[in-house]
Amino acid sequence: MSEFMKIKTIEHAERFITENQLSFLYFSRPNCSVCHGLLPQVEKLMESYPQINTAHINVEEVQMAAGRFSIFTIPVLLFFVDGKEYIREARIVHLDLLEEKIRRIYENVLES
Repeated sequence: MSEFMKIKTIEHAERFITENQLSFLYFSRPNCSVCHGLLPQVEKLMESYPQINTAHINVEEVQMAAGRFSIFTIPVLLFFVDGKEYIREARIVHLDLLEEKIRRIYENVLES
């Protein structure tokens, strides 16, 4: 299982999104048990999509991220294509539905 890149600044987050055609951000907090339980499952899921660049943001370390990405609860999972947000999942994440959404977008992007 590959670990997500750690993002420590809002500028790094912005660059990550703009420099990668496919980017996936996982937002969490250290004291969130749901966040910690979900992260390994999402990391495993993302192994099936090698063209998607993945990163993790601790919103307590990067406090500006909450405002910039309109984070009102955690965890939040965002998927961007060419810098545009395509998927937003928050709090209760159904992995099978998330995978279906990612798969459709991923296949369409790779076909074009």
